[in-house]
Amino acid sequence: MVDTYNGVTVLWEHVVTQRQAQTFSWRPLPEEKRGFTLRIKKRDKTLILDSYLDYIMEKANDIRRKNQDRLLYTNSKGGSLDSRGHPWEPVSFKHPSTFETLAMDPVKNQEIMEDLMGFANGQGFYQKTGRAWKRGYLLYGPPGTGKSSMIAAMANYLGYDIYDLELTEVHTNSDLRKLLMKTSSKSIIVIEDIDCSLNLTNRKKANSTSSQARSAYYDMGEMRGGGGSGEDGGNNTMTMSGLLNFTDGLWSCCGSERIFVFTTNHIEKLRHC
Repeated sequence: MVDTYNGVTVLWEHVVTQRQAQTFSWRPLPEEKRGFTLRIKKRDKTLILDSYLDYIMEKANDIRRKNQDRLLYTNSKGGSLDSRGHPWEPVSFKHPSTFETLAMDPVKNQEIMEDLMGFANGQGFYQKTGRAWKRGYLLYGPPGTGKSSMIAAMANYLGYDIYDLELTEVHTNSDLRKLLMKTSSKSIIVIEDIDCSLNLTNRKKANSTSSQARSAYYDMGEMRGGGGSGEDGGNNTMTMSGLLNFTDGLWSCCGSERIFVFTTNHIEKLRHC
């Protein structure tokens, strides 16, 4: 098979060989070994090894991602790990929602699609401007207005997996960071009903001191101004400043091509943020 990359022609040859000796394996191996041999000219070696192979791997990952089912992840109850040591539990995600099926203004529909595609293809822009390759959206409206359908349409359009973060199961800022570190690139991280979570993210035990209790119910605007260096910034609780750092701090840069989506039924509760 002949391929052309940046004006350079390369040759891929499909190779099939018989397996000489049976290697120990828990599963029986095929009698044949199949692979590809890449043939290039010596003068093109630098170009091919520096960028072409990365290009091929990226295309292969894109094809595999398009052909496989989307996954919906939720964080494990109480921060427990699954059998593989992961804090996220996946299930197959087969939601029929697309931008073609959404009941919304066609102009706005197209605007959102173009914005998403610009983000997905914007690696060069984010590198050039020194920004983390991430994006945030806030979806608001009464129940039943299509917020969840919009998220599903975004995932289907971009081919991204979804991480549904349940804040009530997160106990400390450290746990929150661990969850973030275990998310993959090309994903949508969803925090639903953020207005209802404002009080949940600063949980205190009943025997906490009065000073600790006062810091437990700061609103988002106050916490952004406070920066998180006060007594609520410790590792024994999850705080609003920890949530903000999760989405917009240094730890949020550990990864790329991720979208954060917040939803709320009551936008007026967030006006001051």
